Amino acid sequence: MANFRLIPREQKFYGDFLAMADELLKGSRLLEEMLAAAHPIWDKADEIKEVEHKCDFLTHEIMQRLNRTFVTPIDREDIHALAGSLDDVMDAIDASATLIRLYRLDTVRFGARELARIISSCTSEVRMALESLEQNKGVTTHGVEIDRLENEADRTHQEAVSRLFDEEPNPLVVIKWKETLDFLEDATDRCEDVANVIEGVMVKHG
Repeated sequence: MANFRLIPREQKFYGDFLAMADELLKGSRLLEEMLAAAHPIWDKADEIKEVEHKCDFLTHEIMQRLNRTFVTPIDREDIHALAGSLDDVMDAIDASATLIRLYRLDTVRFGARELARIISSCTSEVRMALESLEQNKGVTTHGVEIDRLENEADRTHQEAVSRLFDEEPNPLVVIKWKETLDFLEDATDRCEDVANVIEGVMVKHG
């Protein structure tokens, strides 16, 4: 006898997650554009803020749908954790851009552009990992790559901070750049959090 489900599972969550991942990609690429020139393009912070607001809206929509849905495609706590961890990535990207403009950082130091590139690579892998989650295959490959990228970000961050302390004589500039570099590196940590949630889901449902 064929299996059937009297109450169908709400599958739209996957579409919501992919929509959030698209916004993360957009935000990370705007950050790369912000840091591409010798002088940061401060106005990009406004565009990134708009993306951050869109992610907040999507997160709210997911939570509202979760409250209305009886049968979900994955566990409710995993939907909550995944939406929150995706939003955290965008928050870190937005915080980085906000500080660059707030502190009027007028020269791109070593590490900033490199970390922005790694963040973009991480968000790309996050989107592919979410596609793999929906298809129930291939998640591990993307998780491994996100972990490798996060390790690369750690090394880049350490070198950038070391150079900052060695080369910058102005202590106020050191403080401003150190905080900015920390937020850039944090964005890759948050991507790793997303990967960990996805891999946890696969362990339960794979």
